[in-house]
Amino acid sequence: MRQVKPLPKSLIQRYHGWKATTFAENAAWYRRLAQDGQRPRAMVISCCDSRVHVTSIFGAEQGEFFIHRNIANLVPPHEPDGLKHGTSAAIEYAVQSLRVAQIIVLGHSQCGGVRGCEEMCSGHAPDLEREDSFVGRWMDMLRPGWESVRHLEDEATRLEALEKQAVLISLDNLMTFPFVAAAVESGDLALHGLWNDITQGELEIYDAASDRFLPL
Repeated sequence: MRQVKPLPKSLIQRYHGWKATTFAENAAWYRRLAQDGQRPRAMVISCCDSRVHVTSIFGAEQGEFFIHRNIANLVPPHEPDGLKHGTSAAIEYAVQSLRVAQIIVLGHSQCGGVRGCEEMCSGHAPDLEREDSFVGRWMDMLRPGWESVRHLEDEATRLEALEKQAVLISLDNLMTFPFVAAAVESGDLALHGLWNDITQGELEIYDAASDRFLPL
């Protein structure tokens, strides 16, 4: 028997509240989304962190963004090895089926995954070094980024720099996907790198010309 239990009453009550208010007031819009299918303007690759609320940050409506979330908003390199690749599958669907015009990689401050990478790479997280650690092996993608910022002595400065490295590595890895590179080169797709300071509510965007993250 599958090991599942009933939802907590608090979640059931919140669902009924949403159905009676937000859904009821926008029923025609929801019917349109269901009947016409999704036509998102952009794909957003963000962190699983519950404090990062993508639609709120951009004031987006339902159906506007195709959102993929994973640990530390990382994009792996293109690896057509026939194995299971959730993030790569989401990117393929967004670009080839949905024909999104933008892909936004959204990093953020106080990222637990990035801190885990810092601790692992500096030898302070032996559990993440284990071969059977899903988080550790996922965060191996960020090791080159850690090598580039490890010289920074101030911990807060180093972690913020590593969070931004996660965005940059993901942008670089996106371009290893042939269908992404082709869409970018044809002008049908644009890539963007953002970093969100969740304490201040600020957004910074990566500027390739200056090789810096600049405030929006």
